[in-house]
Amino acid sequence: MTGPSEETAGEQQSEQAQEPAAMFSEERTDSTPHPGAGPYDAQPTQVVDPPPHGAYQPLPQPGGYQPHYDQNLPPLQPPAPQQPQHAAPPGYQQPPPAAPVPGAPQGLPQPASSADELATAHLVKQQKRTPQSGWRKAVYLGSGKLINPGESPADTRRRELIARVNQPLRGCYKIAMLSLKGGVGKTTTTTTLGATFASLRGDRVVAVDANPDRGTLSQKIAIETTATVRHLLRDADKITRYSDVRSYTSQGSSRLEILASEQDPAVSEAFSENDYRRTVNLLEHFYNIVLTDCGTGLMHSAMKGVLDVADSLVVVSSGSVDGARSASATLDWLEAHGYGDLVKRSVVVINSVRPKGSSVDLDKLAAHFGAKVRAVCRIPFDAHLEEGAEIELERLGGDTRLALLELAATVADGFNTRV
Repeated sequence: MTGPSEETAGEQQSEQAQEPAAMFSEERTDSTPHPGAGPYDAQPTQVVDPPPHGAYQPLPQPGGYQPHYDQNLPPLQPPAPQQPQHAAPPGYQQPPPAAPVPGAPQGLPQPASSADELATAHLVKQQKRTPQSGWRKAVYLGSGKLINPGESPADTRRRELIARVNQPLRGCYKIAMLSLKGGVGKTTTTTTLGATFASLRGDRVVAVDANPDRGTLSQKIAIETTATVRHLLRDADKITRYSDVRSYTSQGSSRLEILASEQDPAVSEAFSENDYRRTVNLLEHFYNIVLTDCGTGLMHSAMKGVLDVADSLVVVSSGSVDGARSASATLDWLEAHGYGDLVKRSVVVINSVRPKGSSVDLDKLAAHFGAKVRAVCRIPFDAHLEEGAEIELERLGGDTRLALLELAATVADGFNTRV
């Protein structure tokens, strides 16, 4: 005889057999065992319904590839909702992308530079430079400045040289002018080089006469004072500003200042190495370029101080054989006495002191010096320099002024290479 409990259990087994899908349509999270369950079925059980047919379709992949999804993996989470974008106002146009920066890796976003967009070359229409010489200048002025053929190659070259002369200079740059032979134009080269610097640069330039044999540097410009380097050293403790130093120098029309030496040979012979160092240490506080016109000897007392503090040398030679030998002997002496690095930073000037060209091959002469020093420059003969009086740059010939400009630019190239 069957009891009620057996009938109930039989009905439940029959319902489970007839509806097998009902086991997957429920999610049980309780730990209560169902009737007839074993001890291992007491753990929570989670059953997930399979997705209905057609409810999920994978996104098409490029190339016809369709990935296989494991149905046992948990369902994918829906993507996070994106922030709504604001609609652009009517008439708004998207700006074009910025041009790529040269040298930057390709494929990376290039930041837009507002400085480039506001540069003068980008905003202002560039015009031709006005010609400064030759037929181009005549056409420009003759047309009432309506026709501008542009500057000539010579004007471009001159502008580039001026830019080199005006390159930045930090501190005080000291240049020593040397020559073992007299009459080669060393003092004249000192004056013209200093005048070229002073006329083009906005800083202060001074030339010091360190010749122990009554130097003539002070005679190359109009004399404004009779004070000498001896007076400057005597009153060194009282000098605190530029106007104090200015009372001991004479200034020419080019703004070059000259500190004269003692005119008495007996007194100037006592100008020692210590005196020169004191002079330079005082001048470098008020001047950007200091040129020193040395004597013809290399063994006088002040020469060691001149070479020790010099940033560059300018060795002057004439276009003759004996002048070239003296200049070459000067370089050899410097290398033999521990100034080899200074020789490599030096510039040799071949100065033409005669109006007519000699039979000496200046190209071979320049090649000889070029193997020892940094650069070689040539200065042509000029009638104004032959006078031996005060020098004015305006009275020099065009070739001479261009040669001096090239010399100044060559010396200025060493501003940022000094040790």
